[in-house]
Amino acid sequence: MRLLVESLSARRGEDLIFHDISFDLATGEALVVTGPNGSGKSTLQRVLAGLLQAESGRVSLKDGPSGFEHPRELSHYLGHRNAMKRELTVEENLCFWQRFLGNSPGGSGLDLAAAAAAVGLAGVTHLPFGYLSAGQQRRMAMAKLLVAYRPIWILDEPTAALDAGADRLFAGLVAGHRERGGIVIAATHQSLGIGQAKALQMTGFAH
Repeated sequence: MRLLVESLSARRGEDLIFHDISFDLATGEALVVTGPNGSGKSTLQRVLAGLLQAESGRVSLKDGPSGFEHPRELSHYLGHRNAMKRELTVEENLCFWQRFLGNSPGGSGLDLAAAAAAVGLAGVTHLPFGYLSAGQQRRMAMAKLLVAYRPIWILDEPTAALDAGADRLFAGLVAGHRERGGIVIAATHQSLGIGQAKALQMTGFAH
């Protein structure tokens, strides 16, 4: 499977944020997107995830599962916010995402307990999500990537609020996903510990 981005441009309001972005990623590859604030990293991620419409250009899949034409149909998107309800328990949140997203062809997600253990937080799934620290909440947001199988991970500042130990844990999750044939696109201001990744430096446009 290959993810193809061809001559992609996007606006935010009246401003052209980026123009003529192209890259391709094959099974097992990763792309690290860097650049200053306002350069278009988050906008690019949202276009790839199907949350924003591109101004021009094309995002497509090649040699993917039959019936799937756009990466959004096979993607996890982890944005700045964790997309978890504070009043619900961790288990209830993860159960919702597991059922809502379901598994893409070619794999299956972990059960809730195994996903929580994988992010180093076994035994706390009975707690309300809002009781967790900021770092624990971010780890549990990562567990969302594990409970439903999606081959493409689109990650926006995934290690925000994490300490050094959790950074290493995240790097291990990404490495495991790639070893199983997954594709990762991560936007960041800091090192993510992702080895042998392609790089995209966003510069942004002024009006």
